[in-house]
Amino acid sequence: MNGGVLLAIAIVGEVVATSFLRASNGFTELVPTLVVVIGYAITFYFFSLALQTIPVGIGYAIWSGTGIVLIALIAYFVHGQTLDLPAMIGMGLILSGVLVINLFSKSAAH
Repeated sequence: MNGGVLLAIAIVGEVVATSFLRASNGFTELVPTLVVVIGYAITFYFFSLALQTIPVGIGYAIWSGTGIVLIALIAYFVHGQTLDLPAMIGMGLILSGVLVINLFSKSAAH
């Protein structure tokens, strides 16, 4: 599997795990806690595999930036949490940075 696919799996695992943190109620609810633990295990396993072909700085930037944006969208649609204009602009800049790395950086190709 190529590094981009492995990184995408890691991102999905992180987003799922983080989405269930609130429902785990401080790790007192069994099923959400299991989703968190399994999700992060999947995340770090696939992230470690992705880093065999993607530079760590580039991989982490893509992983964290994409995760931030996806979690904010889930928080909006699932929990009704809204963002003010500066937060939306900041996330837009993060997303722009991820796109620039993926589309134009030669470092991401290593």
